Formats: sequence, C-alpha cells, structure tokens
Amino acid sequence: MAWIDRFDGLARLDPAVVATLTSRTRVVTVPKGSVVFGPGHAPENMLLLLTGTVRVQKISDTGREIVLYRVRAGESCVLTTACLLAHEDYSAEGVAETDVEAAAIPRGVFDDLIARSDAFRQFVFDTYSRRITDLFVVIEEVAFRRMDIRLAQKLLELAAGDTVRATHQNLASELGTAREVVSRQLAEFQRRGWIAQSRGTVEIADDMALQRLASGSG
Repeated sequence: MAWIDRFDGLARLDPAVVATLTSRTRVVTVPKGSVVFGPGHAPENMLLLLTGTVRVQKISDTGREIVLYRVRAGESCVLTTACLLAHEDYSAEGVAETDVEAAAIPRGVFDDLIARSDAFRQFVFDTYSRRITDLFVVIEEVAFRRMDIRLAQKLLELAAGDTVRATHQNLASELGTAREVVSRQLAEFQRRGWIAQSRGTVEIADDMALQRLASGSG
C-alpha cells in the first residue's frame, strides 16, 4: 500500500494532485528519542505519521514540562499545521517516543496545494479541527479537573498489566503539574492500599479503586 492510501482524505484527491504529492513527498524515519521539532524553528514539512508516536510538549523557562498531546500513526501534528498556515515558528517541541516513519510534505508543496486544491485544503482543515479539540480537552483538564482523578486516569492509561513505568517527574509532565503534587497524591494512593511504589515504577494494587476514582465515583 502506498503511503497516500493510508489517509482517506488524500486518496480521494484529483490524480494530478496525487501525482504531485507522491513525486515530491519523502518518507522519512526518525529514531526513538529524537527531537522532531523545537521552539524557534520554522516547520519545513507537514508530517503525516505512518508508524510510531510523537509526544508534543511545552517546556517553561523554569524547566517545567506539560505534555500537550501525542501524534500517532494516521495523524498529523496540529502545531505543525498551525505554524505552516501562519508562517510562524514552533512554540513547543516534538519528541519521537518510538521509532517513527512519516511522510514529509515540503512547505512549498503544502502552500501550493492549499492554494489550488479544494480537496487538499479540506483534508488539512478537517485534520486540524479534530486535533485542536484535543488541545481544548487538555486545557479543560488542567484548569478544572481534580488532580487525584486525573492521576488515577493517567495511571490506568499508562499501565502495562499492573505496572506503570514512570517517574514522579514523568507523571507530572503528563499532567501539567509539579512533581511534588504528584508525589503527595501517590503517597495518598499508597496509604489507601491502591498502589505500591518503587524507583521509577508504580504497581497497581487495587485496580477497581482507581477505576472508581477515575470515573468520578471514588
């Protein structure tokens, strides 16, 4: 299967547009742990992920991190799209959480097709609108949802079996809060017998209790 066939909106483009995309787009690979993009740099390509996951995060002047969202196979990066449309530099960084393979549509091709192809423009804005909704969810959670509920949800989300391999700082970055806040809440979970902790690992001891809390009924 050609990479373009993995995206429904692109597979329906006019043959001439498809030919432009397939001839001028490169499929690139990025090793796990690499910085895909960073603040102060202008995007050179629109990236459509074919495999892997990219974590998009914001780091403050004091070094505090918050994970904004993740880009997974079959998706594009909303921040990259916004920067391409506005001709602005990145304000956050993207890090490859796994080995990544992506189709890189050059800025010139992106600008050209946005201007002349209604179908391509619709594809870009459809994917952009879906991803921007995810950002509003993050903002709502950080601003309004109780930290104990969010932490319970994150532990359940990250668990492989009954084990979460993450430091307190990792969890704080995921939740957009301070490490001390996470440490206090984990200590309370442990006091209740819901988890057990060791260095870099959280073992879930009472899955049902965390699920009740995560659903807002705990």
